[in-house]
Amino acid sequence: MSPRLDDALLTARNLSVRFTIGRGVVEAVRGVDLALPAGQCLAVVGESGSGKSVMARSLVGLAGHTATVNATELTFEGQRLLDNSERQWRRLRGARVGFVMQDALTSLDPLRRVEDEVAEPLTVHGLLGRRGLRDRVISLLADAGIPDPAQRARQYPHELSGGLQQRALIASAIAASPSLVIADEPTTALDVTIQAQVLDLLAAKRDAGTAVLLISHDLTVVARMADQIAVMYAGLVVEQGPAEQVLGSPTHPYTRDLLAAAPSFGRRVRPTGAALAPPAAGPGCPYQTRCPLADDLCRSELPPLTGTASRAGGVRCWHPLKTDAGLADHPVVTRPAPATGRTVLEADTISQRFRSPDGSWRTAVDEVSFSLREGEALGVLGESGSGKTTTAQIVLGMLTPASGEVRLDGSPWSSLRENQRRSRRSRIQLVPQDPLSSFDPRFTVERIIGEGLGHPGRRGASANRSRIVELLHRVGLDDAILDRRGMQLSGGQRQRVAIARALGPEPEILVCDEPVSALDVTIQAQILDLFTTLRRDLGVALLFISHDLGVIHQVCDRALVMKDGAIVEHGAVSDVLRSPKHPYTRTLLAALDPTHPPAGPTLGPRQAFTSTEG
Repeated sequence: MSPRLDDALLTARNLSVRFTIGRGVVEAVRGVDLALPAGQCLAVVGESGSGKSVMARSLVGLAGHTATVNATELTFEGQRLLDNSERQWRRLRGARVGFVMQDALTSLDPLRRVEDEVAEPLTVHGLLGRRGLRDRVISLLADAGIPDPAQRARQYPHELSGGLQQRALIASAIAASPSLVIADEPTTALDVTIQAQVLDLLAAKRDAGTAVLLISHDLTVVARMADQIAVMYAGLVVEQGPAEQVLGSPTHPYTRDLLAAAPSFGRRVRPTGAALAPPAAGPGCPYQTRCPLADDLCRSELPPLTGTASRAGGVRCWHPLKTDAGLADHPVVTRPAPATGRTVLEADTISQRFRSPDGSWRTAVDEVSFSLREGEALGVLGESGSGKTTTAQIVLGMLTPASGEVRLDGSPWSSLRENQRRSRRSRIQLVPQDPLSSFDPRFTVERIIGEGLGHPGRRGASANRSRIVELLHRVGLDDAILDRRGMQLSGGQRQRVAIARALGPEPEILVCDEPVSALDVTIQAQILDLFTTLRRDLGVALLFISHDLGVIHQVCDRALVMKDGAIVEHGAVSDVLRSPKHPYTRTLLAALDPTHPPAGPTLGPRQAFTSTEG
């Protein structure tokens, strides 16, 4: 059933977005209908590259200069958006529409303090004078879950962790109390406790009458917030309806696969389709290449998005869904046996501190010690700002510890000069949390991965094209993106390119800083299985930083929990997550709502999934 467009704050009818790339045209969004009334949350879910972010950007005039946006109707508060000039868009953005972008680091001005970023909507639109402005900014930062907001307000974005940057961006988006908030993956970089706080903030805005358009691949977030859900694939909305119906009784194979691939604290099942297959081109259902139910009709016609009273929200599929029709659960790849090989990495009482804006010193890492064996996966848990990323930077040799030492394969590492480390750098590689900032904006995907192979430049990349294509395929990407640049990729595609680059030198150790936080659940499942395969087949060791306890439980053998720069708990992953001894670990677990496919239609809107396993 198509959404009702009458009396909605935001309406879109037959929205399409096309991009001109070189001599070709990419149709990123096709025939999308949306209706969002005040005080409601519409969640848009789908894989990376499905068109979610492009659709959201087109609603605020940020689709880009190479984009062509068309719609039969596109209105906000009764105003036709397609007729907007750039001046009219600027008046709308920030004041009436708040936009939380996916990449916080690239969205915040590195030359301005956090308080100036958050205050911008208030000052640009003349909503608040200088008197009371700083108090308002500090209040917004506190509402967004930022500790020590007065101190953080005086810092620059690069002085904040990824999670703190994301929360500062959320504070800026809600500063002017807009009537619509568009949040593109607003909790991607956040740990479970802060994620809950941010969702409570967005829920409070929604309950106060603000409309929320939520873009997310996290089904826990969607279940908690959404009144309506639209599922996108290859630019199309393939299923749409109330959250209870879409999550509890999905009517499209793609929706079922998204639910099946969601990681949980006790289990995860693989999606049933051929997950690496690209969307089908031409007529018919674009999901046909991955769907176990596809037949000749699916390949020739696209079913309309219509439904009946018993199937509220409609279905774009010719087939009734049954588990005996090929949609049964599949077990995950078995975790490798516990590592017993040589120790490849040791951190011995490493510490690091940084000077705060007020001149005082803040301890980021406090006498942290651990070891990592060949083929082992060690998970590092903790809230944003707990010292996880700083620990990773010390391990990588990007920071020199104030005290303590890191040894690589028994030999000194952190105490060496960079020219002494260079010949051994291929043995330890990083999968970064924010891949876009790690890419040279001038480089194509081919050159980005080619540099990881040690062959910089166009000629070096071209000479290694077969190896580069192989790496792309291993992380679930097609060689069609070889000539694209970082800004032309979705968030999930960027993360997968970063993983492919890290795998190029065939390292012994991968330091993974939130490596799947930007990925949708189906691609996340593939990447986690890939990490497991690398451990089993190549003996690669993983230092795996994540705020997702389900991911840590699935991937890692041991886990350590950090708080305020120190390790507060350390042990076998099953012991730490199932029988936590420290109150802080118990707090993390209490904030977790594990995600798994619901058993039936009893799941209500704004209700988190629950697990009966473990």
